[in-house]
Amino acid sequence: MKKILSLFTMIFTACSNPQYDVKEKSLHEFIVKDIDGKEFKLETLKGKTVLVVNVASKCGLTKQYTDLQKLYENYKDKDFVIIGFPANNFMGQEPGTNEDIKTFCSTKYNVDFPMMAKISVKGDDIAPIYKFLVSDPKHGGKIKWNFDKFLVNKEGKIIQRFSPRTKPLDNKLTKAITDTF
Repeated sequence: MKKILSLFTMIFTACSNPQYDVKEKSLHEFIVKDIDGKEFKLETLKGKTVLVVNVASKCGLTKQYTDLQKLYENYKDKDFVIIGFPANNFMGQEPGTNEDIKTFCSTKYNVDFPMMAKISVKGDDIAPIYKFLVSDPKHGGKIKWNFDKFLVNKEGKIIQRFSPRTKPLDNKLTKAITDTF
């Protein structure tokens, strides 16, 4: 009984942590800034499957940009989109400005999926959209590294999460995407 009570207390404490208090029920309720500093209403993605990825330019996983771009090209005609959120939360691996990041992604990896302005994906300054993502009861939890991936359905609900080490063209990830079409 003590173990159950202890577990309940831990869950209650984690759930009542203000860092994870969110009122939004869908990804589509957020307005963010794109890499050029312009407002991007995520409601424009209603009816699309979305892969949300926190990205970094100087990470051992940065080469995933190549496969993210290929994944985007493979499925963009089927109402699929990738949204990249640069973040400098892990060992300073995204130190540049939005302009630096945009130049790097477009010239080195030919990225043409939507890139957003640099944000924080953890800690006291966590961006509201990531507060929403990490608070999901089934797929939430702290972001542990760059290139964590959240798959969001056409209604704006998180349906699956993939670790940073899951490659963008991994069969489980591509199947999860194609299952939404």
